[in-house]
Formats: sequence, structure tokens, C-alpha cells
Amino acid sequence: MTDEDTSNTERIKKAAQLILKDEIRHLQLVPSVALKLLNLTNDDNAKIEHLSRIIETEPVLAAKILKQVNSAAYALPNKITSISRAVTILGFSIVRQLALNLLLYNRLIQQNSAHKFDFLFFWQHCLYVASLSKRIAIALKHPDPDLIYTGGLLHDIGKVVLETYGRITYSDFIDSINNNGHASPEEERRFFGITHSEMGHIFCLEWQLPTSIMAIVAFHHDQPAETSPYAKYKTEIAIVSFANYIAWIQGIGSATYSSHPSLQSAVLKTIDIDQLDLDALLQQVDQDMQSTREFYNVQLPGLNTLRAKLVKETINLSQISADDPDTAAPSNHKLSSCLTLPHQSLNPDDFIPRTLEAMLDKFYFDTSIMFTIDPKRRCLVASYCWPNHLLPAQPQPFEIDISGIAGLLLKCLREKKAVIINDKIEPDNPIIQHFKVSEYIAIPVLHHTNLIGVLYADNAQSKRPMHEKLLPEITPIAYELGIAMFNAKQYNQEKKHAQTDHLTQLFNKRMVNNFLTTVFQGDESKLANIAIGFIDIDKFKLFNDDCGHQAGDDALKIVADILRNLTRPGDFIGRYGGEEFVFILRNTDETGALGYAERIRSEIERRGKIMSQRFQGHILTVSIGISMYSRQYTKYTDMVEVADQAMYRAKNEGRNRVVMLPGKAPSKK
Repeated sequence: MTDEDTSNTERIKKAAQLILKDEIRHLQLVPSVALKLLNLTNDDNAKIEHLSRIIETEPVLAAKILKQVNSAAYALPNKITSISRAVTILGFSIVRQLALNLLLYNRLIQQNSAHKFDFLFFWQHCLYVASLSKRIAIALKHPDPDLIYTGGLLHDIGKVVLETYGRITYSDFIDSINNNGHASPEEERRFFGITHSEMGHIFCLEWQLPTSIMAIVAFHHDQPAETSPYAKYKTEIAIVSFANYIAWIQGIGSATYSSHPSLQSAVLKTIDIDQLDLDALLQQVDQDMQSTREFYNVQLPGLNTLRAKLVKETINLSQISADDPDTAAPSNHKLSSCLTLPHQSLNPDDFIPRTLEAMLDKFYFDTSIMFTIDPKRRCLVASYCWPNHLLPAQPQPFEIDISGIAGLLLKCLREKKAVIINDKIEPDNPIIQHFKVSEYIAIPVLHHTNLIGVLYADNAQSKRPMHEKLLPEITPIAYELGIAMFNAKQYNQEKKHAQTDHLTQLFNKRMVNNFLTTVFQGDESKLANIAIGFIDIDKFKLFNDDCGHQAGDDALKIVADILRNLTRPGDFIGRYGGEEFVFILRNTDETGALGYAERIRSEIERRGKIMSQRFQGHILTVSIGISMYSRQYTKYTDMVEVADQAMYRAKNEGRNRVVMLPGKAPSKK
């Protein structure tokens, strides 16, 4: 551990001492049996008899395990009475997981908090994150999914410490943020002097929990520095962080307040989200949670209720004045789970059409449309529609210039109020004119107070009148849709950030390797026409040393720009690191690959001569090495190595040239 890590740990310990009623090692938060199970999780030599011995010391736990193995689900011919036999049948992993869950659950439900912190709600969040984390770990082929499960189970344990033993409690913190409705680690630190992650870290240290678990608890909101001793657990941390994010955006949080969690860019740099089938994972976790409810024989908050919670909690933010008869207060109309679909996906092309369809089913509209805002062109664009055939594919979708909007639609945009617009009042309304309808509902789609779209609905076919009482019933749906759209945008931005080099905006080395992995897993017949090229800027150090690092950055951007302009769709370009770039050409031959590389080389040289004054007389040139696929390459790294060797030969032969090496096994430079 570095001096900085030690100093930071001491700071956290002092902050913990100030906020807690007693020293943390005296706090009876986790049963001793549970601690043994936690350490057993980290023991590669653990055996069935070790686990059986622990369970046998807890009669309630033993009874639950025996009840589970003798349930109808296993349909065993004879009743099992031996704990050792039960562990063998159920499996070491399942029994350890159930035992740990039950021990912690029994301790938590004894806390009958009359305040804002709901232990049962918290427990469901922990179980959900643990289950989803394990499912993700399995999908990503992590070697120890049980470790990930335990980390997910305990990731927020610091909140329990603060609620149970704090001089001021986590309930007090929740009360303090009710005015702004947003909890963040920064807000926690301002309130307690310490975050729940830091408190959890100190708890793990004092109770000597496995280091891997400690890393997840301490850093699930912020990945550790590369120099940290916990950095080697960045994959485990990233999986639990992602599961925690998914839980929160579905309303399955660890406390009963609204929150808009952020997804760390480091998470997407560490794990490949594209490998995950989120729909299947969420279905599996829902099944896990149903089994959990049956195991504990307790009614946990329903998942659909929790997903709808975010809708209900945002009603006050979008509620419109009851003084206006057009905008009556929300009725007692109960939102069904079908209207909370946005929180089950991060893909707008999935959740927006499904929400529009659900609106038609629930409110019996004929048509629903989502107008999104194009901020650059300042217009409303009809982006999604249900039924979807009503917006046929066309070169330019229907759009409305915002500067030309007037009347009630302008009121909807400016005042962020739901309105009903009809042709008797506004016959020249652009939407009425375009869709040939007599009236429609327009509801602002918001994130916080920011307008991001307009939800439209009509009854053009059925001719049913639009009632004003519908407005407050649909408003929270529109607001929830806004939250989902914001989350999706943030997710995609973070994902793009994790895939691209920030300076050149080309794909980064990780994406290059991912692309090549996918290519080499394909049909060998398609590999025959693959070329890989390495591009290295000649004498790049001189650009930085003589002209400054800004000039070096400009040189990198010029090369990236030329690569973008001269590369075909379907081929792949990326920055490999430093002054090196990579291109991967498909459906080409030696002539085509050499021709492409020569065009790149000559255009960079031409641009470099023009800008030589900018670079104090240095002319920007590159050396390029190419390898063509050969059956001798058993993996893509062989082919990359040959391209690299070809690039070095180009440098040795005088730079500013293209060299192609024939297909062969790579040799040492």
C-alpha cells in the first residue's frame, strides 16, 4: 500500500470515529457465522465439510437448508436429514449463497427503523445487485461468480453502519436531501464527513473481510487508481458497479429516495457490455428474486412496483397547478407495470416504441408519437410512432421548426405544460395540418426541468374526444420517459467515450483488439481477404520537443482525419497508442491494400508539406507496414506482429514508405 493510500485510510478512519457512536470493531453488525462464510468465499481450499460444519452451528439456518433440499422443486424420493448430504445435492455455491443471505437478512430485519431508511427495501436492492452481478459475471466468463455475488450483496454495507450506529443516521441524511431529491457521494461527504463507500471500506478492514470484497465495497462508485492495491480487482468492481446502476435506473435502489446514478466511464473500459444480453439477464434476475421471496417466506417489495416508483416520485416535479382547470391534479389512476418499460432497457429504439404501444393499450388512443428535439437545427422531429407504419421511412422525417411554433404548442414547450389542441381553436397548427386530425394531446417530456421532447397522442380514427383528466395521468409517464431517455443518452455517451481515443476520436486499442477477435472468430473464407496495417508517424518526438505538445496533438489529429476521409465504410481504423495507428481492411488483396496505404501515405505527406511552417520546418510523414492474412496465422496477434515488423522495416529503409511482408509466422525484431 502506498503512502497516499495509507494516509487516505487514516483520514477515513478518523472521519468514521467522529460519526459513529462506538468504535467499529465493537459494532455487532454481521454475525460471526456470516464472517466465517465470507472468508470461506475467499478460500480456494474450502470443502463441503467446512461449509456443513458452519451451517450445523446455526439451527435456523440448518432448518432452512433442509427445507429447501426437501422441497418439491428437487422431487427427491427420500427425505434428506443430513446437512452434508443437503450441501452435496444443492451444490456448494448455492448453499453458501443461501446461508450468507439468510444470516445477514436475519440481522437486518431486526432493525425496525421508524425513519426514512427501510431495511427491507435496502435488502431487496442488495439481493438484486448480487444476483445481477453474478449473472453478469457468468456471462462474461469470470472465474469466480460467487465472489462477485458476495461483493454485490455487501456493496452498500456502509449505509447500514451509518443508519445503525451513526450519531446522525442515514435516515437523517435522506431527510436532509428531500429538498433536492438527489443523493451523491459528494452530498454524503458534506453531511457525514465520509461516504457510505468509505464507511463500508473501514468496516471491511476492521472485520478483516477478504480483500476482493473490500475492493468492491470501497470502490463501486469510483474505480481505484492504477497504483492502488485494489486495482487488480477492477473487473469485479466494474461488474458490481454496472449491476448497481441497472438496479437504480429501474427504481430498485437501496433507499427510498429518487436518484439519478451515473455510470463510470471506467466501467465500460473494463467490461465489454456488448457481450451481455440485458433482456435475458433481467428476466433471469427476476426469477432469482421470486425464488428469494419463497425462500424467506416474506413479501419483498414487488419489482414492478419498484420500477413504477420512479414515475410516482417524479409526479411532484411535473405536477401542474390545480388552479388551472385544464391541468387538474393527478388522479388516483394506478400506473400499470406495462408503463414502466423504459427502465428495463437502455436502447431508445426499444423502450420508446414499447412505451408508445403501452399508452395506446392503456388509454385507448389511436396514435402516439414521440417528437424529439434537434437542438442544432432547433426543430421537433417525429422520431417514433405507434402503430409504427404511420410514419413510413422517408428521406426526411416530419419536423417542425421551433421558431415558427405558436399558440398552445408554444405554451407546451415554454411552460412545460400538457395541452389539448384542436382544429377549432388552431386550424393552422402544423401538426393538425400534417396529420389531418381534429385534436391531439401534447405533453412535454422532461428530465428535471429540461425539455427533451414532446409526447403526442390522438383519436383520429375512433373520434373519441380527448378529456382533460387524461393530462395529469399521462404526465408522469412522459416524465419517466424523459428519465429513461437521459439514462440512455448518458449510457451511450459513456460507452462511446470508453470505445474511442479522446484526442483523435478514432477507436482505441481495446476496440481494435475486440474487432480483430470478432473477425478471427468468423468463417476462414472471409479471413482470406483481410489486411492489417500499422501506421507510425516519422520522428514524432521532434514534433513534441521542437514545436510543443500541442503541435504533436495536431499531427495526430491530421493523420486521424486523413484516415477517416480515405477509408471505406466497413473497414476499421483506430489509434493503437502513442503515434501508432491501425487499419483493418476487408474484402481486399495485396494490390488493394498497397494502393490504400499509398494513398494514406501520400496524402499525409502532401498535408505535411503544406503545414511545414506550423511544424517549424518538420514535414509530417508516416511509415506503414502491412500484413495479408495467411493460414499460418493461428491468431490475430500473429498478423498484427507481422504488420508491426513491416512498419519497422519501412522505417529502417528510410521512412515515408509502405512495406508489405508476405504471410508467415512472426519473427523477432
